[in-house]
Amino acid sequence: MNSKKLFDILPDFLNCEVQGNDQIVIESIEIDSRKIKANALFVALRGHTVDGHDYIDKAVENGATAILLEEYPRHLDKDVCYVKLTDTSKALGHLASSFFDFPGDHLTVIGITGTNGKTTTATLMYELFQKMNVKCGLISTIKYGFDGYEEASTHTTPDAVTVYRLLAKMKEAGCTHVVMEVSSHALDQGRVNGLDFDVAIFTNLSHDHLGYHGTFLNYIKTKKILFDNLSKDAFALLNEDDPKSEQMSEHCKAQIKTYGLKSMSDYKGRILRNALDGLTLRFNELEWHSPMMGSYNAYNLLAIYSAMECLGYDPNEFMVQMSTLKGVDGRFEVVANRKNKVFGIVDYAHTPDALEKILKNIAELKESDQRVITVVGCGGDRDKTKRPVMAKIGAQWSDQLILTSDNPRTENPVVILDEMESGLTEVDKEKSLRIEDRKQAIKTACMLGSKNAIILVAGKGHEKYQEINGEKLPFDDVKILTTTLLKDIKE
Repeated sequence: MNSKKLFDILPDFLNCEVQGNDQIVIESIEIDSRKIKANALFVALRGHTVDGHDYIDKAVENGATAILLEEYPRHLDKDVCYVKLTDTSKALGHLASSFFDFPGDHLTVIGITGTNGKTTTATLMYELFQKMNVKCGLISTIKYGFDGYEEASTHTTPDAVTVYRLLAKMKEAGCTHVVMEVSSHALDQGRVNGLDFDVAIFTNLSHDHLGYHGTFLNYIKTKKILFDNLSKDAFALLNEDDPKSEQMSEHCKAQIKTYGLKSMSDYKGRILRNALDGLTLRFNELEWHSPMMGSYNAYNLLAIYSAMECLGYDPNEFMVQMSTLKGVDGRFEVVANRKNKVFGIVDYAHTPDALEKILKNIAELKESDQRVITVVGCGGDRDKTKRPVMAKIGAQWSDQLILTSDNPRTENPVVILDEMESGLTEVDKEKSLRIEDRKQAIKTACMLGSKNAIILVAGKGHEKYQEINGEKLPFDDVKILTTTLLKDIKE
């Protein structure tokens, strides 16, 4: 169990105001008052829906002996040390890093940010290191894990205390590397403050999370934080084919390297063949085959190749293992009924850009007489502006479109479908169906595409639940699609 004097974990630059004994020993840091135990430091964070300052008294009641806050409560407990500063969110990462003995300083840290491709790139790079017998940790949307240890993820990038707790565990387990997704929410809220990245990868940037960031410009500025904070010894690895790369490089002190399939880049890739049995690729002068498919996976693989070279690895050391990497759960995951020439694809695509990219890839992969049937919905309590756009893209690239529920959360799914449908023309509507029940929508798609078809089920990917009215109910797109395609279709 960690224990530190409060004074010892307060960085000088925080410019704190202290009321109480800052020599007290802290045994844990918590941001949830319900998890407080004796001798804990409670950090009062101001969230979008909850203000931790409202739970200070509860934290003290549960045993907190120190409070990090922006505003004092009405009553100060004489046995508690109160540390006041301007922004608790920005300070928390530095505090957590200090409390856990700066674990990031002992690891090679690879951070990946962008709208699409983060999870696949992070997971595949983690698996590549494992195949190379390099002890590596992973912090991603799907899971947090290392060397036999695994826990379910709660966020793409968890809170700062969890980040540094995980990094400390990785260091203790003998890991030398960690690959992590870095979300825009995490950057905005300072969840990785205090962490020095050795390589930061920019995948791409498109319409997403505007419900949180407000404007696309704010979204860009937030992503840029990762690159603005890199040291001169780090590498900024940028997708040259995405025009936003130029903005990521502005004011960046790191060594800038680029990769791309269409541009003159430091690491140049080319797709020689893209088919349902995989990709044939040329990276710089090296030609190789991957069992993965789709041009966006070519970008993911090229990002990994480029990062490995930035880290000093020779392609001869890792390309054999890289050619055996397979896809990630819920990312272009294929379920095939080859007898009927029906291919079901489950993908996490939940933004207009991601949906368009995957449907364009399907258009490249499909045979001329194969029909494309798309099942897609939009999440509730999230950016509403993308709903008509998603439906329009689905109709544009599909022979048959089925609009259905995603995670409606607290919204009425009928209203979400109405807003999606508003993006369709009368011609689009003629080839579209509305089926609110997602399971029934998938089954209907399989029935309509019982012969010679590609069925895309988009939006939820790896998720094993559907969130309705605050309740997470068991739901698995892959399981439903597999059961229907392989058992329910009459052959």
